[in-house]
Order: sequence, then structure tokens, then C-alpha cells
Amino acid sequence: MPVRLRLKEILEEKGMSQRELARLMNVRPNTISHLCSDKVNAAYFDTLEQICKALNVSLHELLVLEYD
Repeated sequence: MPVRLRLKEILEEKGMSQRELARLMNVRPNTISHLCSDKVNAAYFDTLEQICKALNVSLHELLVLEYD
């Protein structure tokens, strides 16, 4: 059961750019760009926590379980 990040969709919903989120989190824009891509296979819990705080969303909203 794959897990997918909804980061790209949430940023679009909030009208926020990847670069703006990177600045808020004090991380490289490439980090956010990678997390918005479909190629993510791992992420640190503290990074996910930072994203949730910066975007004011729950982890439940950020992560999606995709059933086969």
C-alpha cells in the first residue's frame, strides 16, 4: 500500500509557491521540489512536521494511502 504526499495539491489550494514554503521552512527549494514530485520514496518525520506547521495542515491531510 503506497503512501503519497499531497504537498503539490495543498500548495496549489493555498496559493503558495514551493519557493515560499522552502523559505518558511528554511530548507533548500530543491527539497520542496523533490517532495512535490511523484518520485518521493522517503521523507523525514521532522520535515513532514515542519510542512504541516508551515501550511497549517494535519499529517492526515498531507499523506494519502493508495490502495491497489
